[in-house]
Amino acid sequence: MITIFYRRNGRLVVSQSETELSQLSRNDVLWIDLLSPSGEEKHTVDGFLGEEIQSRAQAEEIESSSRYSETENAIFANTNFLMPGPEDYSMEAVSFTFVDNCLTTLRDVPLRSFTELQRRIVAKPHLYPNGFTVFVNIMDQRVDLDADMIELMSKEIAQYSKRINQQEDINEDFLLDINQLQENTMIVRENIIDKQRLVTNMIKSDKYPPELQGRFNVILQDITSLINHANFSFERLEYLQETVLGLINLDQNKIMKIFTLVSVLLMPPTLVASFYGMNVPLPFMGKSLTWLGLLLFMLLLVAVVLYIFRKKKML
Repeated sequence: MITIFYRRNGRLVVSQSETELSQLSRNDVLWIDLLSPSGEEKHTVDGFLGEEIQSRAQAEEIESSSRYSETENAIFANTNFLMPGPEDYSMEAVSFTFVDNCLTTLRDVPLRSFTELQRRIVAKPHLYPNGFTVFVNIMDQRVDLDADMIELMSKEIAQYSKRINQQEDINEDFLLDINQLQENTMIVRENIIDKQRLVTNMIKSDKYPPELQGRFNVILQDITSLINHANFSFERLEYLQETVLGLINLDQNKIMKIFTLVSVLLMPPTLVASFYGMNVPLPFMGKSLTWLGLLLFMLLLVAVVLYIFRKKKML
């Protein structure tokens, strides 16, 4: 699907037909948004721009160090947008192409930041004079969504911390949940850093309007704050993970302590029983109340061992 935002006689027009590009100049077009485009739509846009737009496969194959490039007439930028799922996050590649002041975006899935921005452009078109302004607003909204994801993760971390304090369901599954949250935090942080590099490279270019310098600086400040917050969240998860491991070790030590205590308490009675179980003459054998005396003696040994343990504060 293709969506074209262009100006005609000072008014904003939104079209979903690629055939209209043949009647327009690049100075008239504000933004061309390609959502899972057909081969014909992409070929038409390539011809209109005079540059070949990178496909999704090409964007995904590009190394992180080469996600931004410039030619004499165009800027090519690629980044990933996070899509939150039930348990983890998926990354969707988005390509940005600037030719003159026209922005072209290529994506394969609907994105909330794009949908909201399209509504804003239709409502207040005078706030978006060129494609660079559209790009700045896309990045601004994307950073806000990333901030929302980090905030949600912080709330999850707080819930895990509360469960640890109340010692609710502290087991292997709980530890695996914390590990998954750590992985999600790393993915979000990596994605934010990718956008930081993209915005930094854009600032270094001499093709964007100088009046957008302040907007780019604000976005970079927001991204830096998010990176610091993500780092703090990861450190907090590491602390929770160590706490859970410590609690699990304490529980295991308590179980081993109980088994050890039972074994030590039964050792003296077992020793006495083993002596009198031998087929040799021993004192008091053959008398009717010998068994009662042996039982009392074994109970006395248990009591003595228990007393020694308590005296040594080993219980």
